[in-house]
Amino acid sequence: MRHTDIIDENIGNSAINIIMEIKSTSNYSITDCRWSSTSASSNEPKIDYLSLPHSSPEVQNLIEHHARKPQTSASLQTLMKTGRGEFLHKLSKHNQGGGFASVTSRPEDESEATPLVLVQVASFLRRELPIRLAHRIHDLSRVSYLQDMKSVQQVKDLYTTSFLEILSVDKHPPTREGSEAWEEQFAKILENIYERHSSVLVQMARGAFELRAAIRKGALLGVDDDGCDEGQKTSSDKELQVGRDAVEFELMESTHAFLDRFYISRIGIRVLIGQYLSLRQPPVENYVGIICSKTSPYEIVKRAIDDAAFMCTRKYGDAPEVIITGRLDMTFPYVPTHLHYIMLELLKNSMRATVEYHGVDADYPPIKVVIADGSDNEDVIIKVSDEGGGIPRSNMKRIWSYLFTTADPEIQEGMVAFNENVDHSIDSPLAGLGYGLPISRSYARYFGGDLSIMSMEGYGTDCFVYLTRLGNTREPLPI
Repeated sequence: MRHTDIIDENIGNSAINIIMEIKSTSNYSITDCRWSSTSASSNEPKIDYLSLPHSSPEVQNLIEHHARKPQTSASLQTLMKTGRGEFLHKLSKHNQGGGFASVTSRPEDESEATPLVLVQVASFLRRELPIRLAHRIHDLSRVSYLQDMKSVQQVKDLYTTSFLEILSVDKHPPTREGSEAWEEQFAKILENIYERHSSVLVQMARGAFELRAAIRKGALLGVDDDGCDEGQKTSSDKELQVGRDAVEFELMESTHAFLDRFYISRIGIRVLIGQYLSLRQPPVENYVGIICSKTSPYEIVKRAIDDAAFMCTRKYGDAPEVIITGRLDMTFPYVPTHLHYIMLELLKNSMRATVEYHGVDADYPPIKVVIADGSDNEDVIIKVSDEGGGIPRSNMKRIWSYLFTTADPEIQEGMVAFNENVDHSIDSPLAGLGYGLPISRSYARYFGGDLSIMSMEGYGTDCFVYLTRLGNTREPLPI
């Protein structure tokens, strides 16, 4: 199967053309469900790339080859429809020369994926994931400054290992009878990759901390944000100088652009793998993989309040009250873990600001959460308002930086030694390595939403979370 088998039906005739092209160039396609026991390259020696050093010409050429291929984005609707087997009709519709009579059947329980659905999704991932990983490996090799940090080099090695492991699996099942065994082998590899990559968020933040430390020590003195020597730049080009006297690290545009690309891509990779692995588990009511068709913002906000209050009480001994109003009965299709991450980040920031602004043991003004939705609204909107003193206007741009944090330096140093294999946890301090808000915005934007913040210095801050209701926005995949 090729990447178009998971493509959104809105693409229409162009998708059909790609499918027909695939048929003419591939021994196997899930769209026509033909398996071939022989491969056109079966007589060619197979290279064991896993045994080669990552720096070897063979591995580097393989990475470059896949990095030149375009990535295929998916929407929330596409992921749900694929998991339900709604694209299996293509197996008969575009079958030329026969196939299975049963391929158009769908599971009675729409949350339960059939073996054929799992093969379909696995085949797409076998093609798509090496391309996405290669793009990020390529980017990690070229980002100024960060590429030399030890933690970033470890992430690059991790991505390269995962890239090679996926390529070690045959592109498609050798026979119809062997498809389930092939899918099971592939699933085991992705389970290990998903677990290994869980610490990448902290590793990349640690790399940013290492770079910040190198800047403050003057190790990068004389080099500006474009990575060129001082003598190569004109005065108009010198927007930012890196050295002891210029530690405006959070404003380094090229570094931020890279981190934006990296994190949005990482979210996409984990969504695709997580969705596939969840489809292999026993079905859960109202869920298709990791997507809940009846996600309740109210229930998720309540859980996020409990988690944020726990963190705030642990640090300060108390936590402000949170009042929820608006559409408390509304549900819509979304990934609950993404929304929980966003809301937890906003609420813990509001609680910390409120406590620190008014002082411990004060009578805290409540934090207010409003859930807005209407039948004609294109978005579900959640507002979080606090009276925590607000944010200085000069810091508004910096709050979206992956490299800006108000945390105590000792907390930052402790966090870089923190090697928990989870993406986010209530066990970390209220303020850590500075990627909470920009990552939250990336989560919101991943499926077409957004996150914005309006602040009144001396009073408080309003945060607005926008989430698309329809779920038909495709991933904003970086190049």
